[in-house]
Amino acid sequence: MKKTLLAIAVLLLASGAMLGQEKEKSYDEFSGHWLITVQGGIGQTVGETSLGDLISPAASLYFGYQFTPVWGLRAGLSGWQAMGAVVDARTSVYKFNYLQGNIDVLVDLCGIAGYRVSRAVSPYLFAGVGVNGAFNNSDAQNLGPRLPDDNLLWGGSKVFPAGRFGVGMGVRITDWLHFNLEVNANVLGDAFNSKKGSYVDWQLGALAGLTFRIGKLRKESPAEPEPVEVVPVAAEEPQPAPEPVPAAVAVAEAGPVQETGTLDFAPVESSVYFAIGSSELSDEARGKISVVASLLVSNPGTRVTVTGHADRETGTAERNMELSRNRAENVAEALIAAGIEADRITVAYKGDTENVSPVPEENRVAICIVDALD
Repeated sequence: MKKTLLAIAVLLLASGAMLGQEKEKSYDEFSGHWLITVQGGIGQTVGETSLGDLISPAASLYFGYQFTPVWGLRAGLSGWQAMGAVVDARTSVYKFNYLQGNIDVLVDLCGIAGYRVSRAVSPYLFAGVGVNGAFNNSDAQNLGPRLPDDNLLWGGSKVFPAGRFGVGMGVRITDWLHFNLEVNANVLGDAFNSKKGSYVDWQLGALAGLTFRIGKLRKESPAEPEPVEVVPVAAEEPQPAPEPVPAAVAVAEAGPVQETGTLDFAPVESSVYFAIGSSELSDEARGKISVVASLLVSNPGTRVTVTGHADRETGTAERNMELSRNRAENVAEALIAAGIEADRITVAYKGDTENVSPVPEENRVAICIVDALD
């Protein structure tokens, strides 16, 4: 039985490690939540006779809380029936009942990489302590006359401290419901199986059941903010004029330049791209901003709307909203530094709520649209 449970444990860990690897790079914002686990299965009391003779039914009920993507805590009851055996001229098997109160620390192995509500498979480890109460041992008492006087076949009930550890795997059915498989090993006092000996007693278990996840499983994304205008900031020192941009580049990026601003000015769009997870302006980005600034200077009857975006393939919704705002504001500040009046600039940011392209790299962008004033 010990070898069988060890093989199951290794299989659970290996399959969980493989299936738990997500191709998606983005993760949910974790929120603590409650856990209720109900399980049924088999147990085996390690003894002198064959494996099959000492298998008995087992069940458990746990209540817990997941504090972080990795760490959780649960408390509950396990037990049902255990078996023992007397081996002399013939083998006699007896049964008794037990109930064990446990407190376990849970470690979600995939949570180390990041938290996802929709993860298909979640392998975990657990370890804890407990108190075991064994009772209904009349079968063993009836075998007393066959044993030496110094052997122990207790009657009534016995209480033992217990240590325990194991491995499990949750398989997602829905966000709030998981099917689970679990194997465990409980180490108990020597008299648990009714007999004196020189070693501790082991009660092994293999169980399956359901885990209910109760409460908010992830934090809600912040509401999309309204576009905000950049407040003009008085410059302490005169700002240098924008670097001249070759005419060919300006025409390619921004289209034909109008001599004066008019209501029939055709809107011009320019995309300023950023590195993953960054709002810093690259040399290429500053070149595009110079083109937009030149267009605004040449057409005083125009304005520009700068809208920041972030790709939803990386980062949380909250982080992406902040990133898109910083990108848009950095572009706006560069335009102001290039001599564009702040009241001609409108800033908006969308986070990852509106991806403008199926290519993730093209969504790490601040889009500048130059249009005629109303």
